[in-house]
Amino acid sequence: MQTFSIRKAFLVPLGLLLALAVGLFIVCLVQGQPAAKIAILGFIILPVALLFIESLARRVVVGEQEVTVFKVLRKKTLRLAEVTEVETVRVRKRVFLTLCAGDEFVILSNAYADFPGMVAALLGRVPSEAVSEETGKMATNPPVKTTDIVTCWLAVALLAFILYVQLSGKF
Repeated sequence: MQTFSIRKAFLVPLGLLLALAVGLFIVCLVQGQPAAKIAILGFIILPVALLFIESLARRVVVGEQEVTVFKVLRKKTLRLAEVTEVETVRVRKRVFLTLCAGDEFVILSNAYADFPGMVAALLGRVPSEAVSEETGKMATNPPVKTTDIVTCWLAVALLAFILYVQLSGKF
């Protein structure tokens, strides 16, 4: 049984981004900043918090007989022998792998740590006739996406700068 979760290289900056946003929110409240500024920060914090919680909880367990995808308050299991299609959608460096078993399906992305290992584990256990040609080609060299990590770190740097300026009172 193998367990795959979202890459820590993404979770760390996302957690820092959330902490900085909450810190800025608190600073703005304490400093008596305009309500519109506080409301905008609140609207920014909400999706970041939801993404962080969802990413933290998300994991895929590949067993000998089944694959189970865990999400916040949800879990879906597919028996690997019943998988009828394994398809790939690729948009630049982002890959979505879809496993279908009748009316049931799961969609996995290359946001998971050791995505190549996850692809190999899955494709080694599903019926070979279910794997599309495109998926077979992708499996020989699965792409690893890093732009989301870089973007998150840039957002952390920007928010840290904004928090610094806010605390120093220069603007």
